[in-house]
Amino acid sequence: EKVAQVEGPVDILFLDADKEGYLDYLNKLLPKLRPGGLVIGHNINPVQSDPEFVKAVTTNPDLETLILNHTGGISVTMKKRALP
Repeated sequence: EKVAQVEGPVDILFLDADKEGYLDYLNKLLPKLRPGGLVIGHNINPVQSDPEFVKAVTTNPDLETLILNHTGGISVTMKKRALP
């Protein structure tokens, strides 16, 4: 509910809530994220993360994602800027 109330534009999204909600948060907030903005997902690893969220941030051509598997894991996703 609160996620839908966030006003844009947004520069950085830090996701550290219920892992099953990450994809929903992404879908609701991505349109509000500025080009060049970041989505940081906490605890992105094979045990804890939602595979659908990982698929969404790694297969969307408008996003560039790096996943670091050190300790709990983290994903850093950048919304690409439009080409001139």
